[in-house]
Amino acid sequence: MESPQPQQQQQQGPKKRGRKPKPKEEKEQQQQQSASKMKEGKKAHQPSVDEKYTQWKSLVPVLYDWLANHNLVWPSLSCRWGPQLEQATYKNRQRLYLSEQTDGSVPNTLVIANCEVVKPRVAAAEHISQFNEEARSPFVKKYKTIIHPGEVNRIRELPQSSRIVATHTDSPDVLIWDVEAQPNRHAVLGATHSRPDLILTGHQDNAEFALAMCPTEPYVLSGGKDKSVVLWSIQDHITTMATDPTKSPGSGGSIIKQNKPGEGNDKAADGPSLGPRGVFCGHEDTVEDVTFCPSSAQEFCSVGDDSCLILWDARVGTGPTVKVEKAHNADLHCVDWNPHDDNLILTGSADHTVRMFDRRNLTSNGIGSPIYKFEGHKAAVLCVQWSPDKSSVFGSSAEDGLLNIWDYDKVGKKVERASRSPSAPAGLFFQHAGHRDKVVDFHWNASDPWTVVSVSDDCDTTGGGGTLQVYLLVSHVNCSLSEMQCFSFPLKVKTVQVSSVIVKIDISMGHRYGA
Repeated sequence: MESPQPQQQQQQGPKKRGRKPKPKEEKEQQQQQSASKMKEGKKAHQPSVDEKYTQWKSLVPVLYDWLANHNLVWPSLSCRWGPQLEQATYKNRQRLYLSEQTDGSVPNTLVIANCEVVKPRVAAAEHISQFNEEARSPFVKKYKTIIHPGEVNRIRELPQSSRIVATHTDSPDVLIWDVEAQPNRHAVLGATHSRPDLILTGHQDNAEFALAMCPTEPYVLSGGKDKSVVLWSIQDHITTMATDPTKSPGSGGSIIKQNKPGEGNDKAADGPSLGPRGVFCGHEDTVEDVTFCPSSAQEFCSVGDDSCLILWDARVGTGPTVKVEKAHNADLHCVDWNPHDDNLILTGSADHTVRMFDRRNLTSNGIGSPIYKFEGHKAAVLCVQWSPDKSSVFGSSAEDGLLNIWDYDKVGKKVERASRSPSAPAGLFFQHAGHRDKVVDFHWNASDPWTVVSVSDDCDTTGGGGTLQVYLLVSHVNCSLSEMQCFSFPLKVKTVQVSSVIVKIDISMGHRYGA
């Protein structure tokens, strides 16, 4: 089997959720178009992206217990938390997985970083918002670089051993990496690609975005342009499992069989490959996202450009168990299964909405309606994820530059109707507006409660690069509904009590809707 060819990959850029930085002439044309749009927006008395961002930044000390802003030279289309490395009195240190999607002047890379996560009630309010948008954060430091064969469209970590990650690029294969065993590489033009520890084969066309790791078994799931969902088990490649949580990364065993002596994995050579356990067919267009049932390695679901939500059960065959036609009114981009209640499934779509389905209401003939539709975005939804901290809470990010935090328990309840702004969508209780372009990915931190990492592709606003932000929501530790009232337009000054401290702030953005 041949390794993915970068030349072919560069010709077939990611279809939707990101792209290489524009050439100079395209950047200039894009900036002119943005300026024109800005002028039109001012005529219509609508705040520009920069104005909204300035307003959001003024509220940072009230909305967050801690926030780190990290400028990225190259966009990253994915961001994921890795294992926690160290716990200290005032902050924890944890691995963070990113990528660098370059313009070809240097290789594309998979980046392993160390992130210092500040604990609640540690950061001084006056320091939280004092960051330079063009600078790198002192809390995020690059630890290792892996030269990736092609652009990294998606990163997913294996729950049983988060040092093992899978990546999607513009090829049919899924690449598996032991990031602790991989050597650190210097990304310079002409450098050979790092060698994957394992290559998963089975797709007949490019598989770019749909990727998931099973929470209960070392299984991998993928979807692609071949309209299929492919399942692998990497059990045969397991040697030893690092089960001792006190061991630091690198001291425990890898779950991937290591190379034989003399077979260094720093060369652009073929790695070992593994065929699929099953190929599942039922979609009529590209599969855009997949996810496992939290309680079963044999059950999973997928969504695609055919507007379908499909549930599968590997124990009963390779055809759909349930196929929901027209789950949305447009392409579906993302799906997530509730880890606390395996009856609930979230989907996000190009129709700007998030929908929640109860699989008990779905039937094999495709009949089934969402139990609720969440409307709070003004552009295509790119990512949805349930919170690990509360069963009814989830986040959604979109091309409108917003990351919305929802609580479906609050939908329709009297306390929510009384507390939220009349213009606030039902169920929305927090809105992160720190990005100035589409938020392509985010990830809840399972080790530090209510901490989120998110990343935006800033090509449309700055002509290139990206922004990584890590933040601790203030709502769970410092605020109750009586302490912090709803924020809403228009511009005004309001006094808010946060942790018994009276703060007078500029209320310009509708970003806080309840607790």
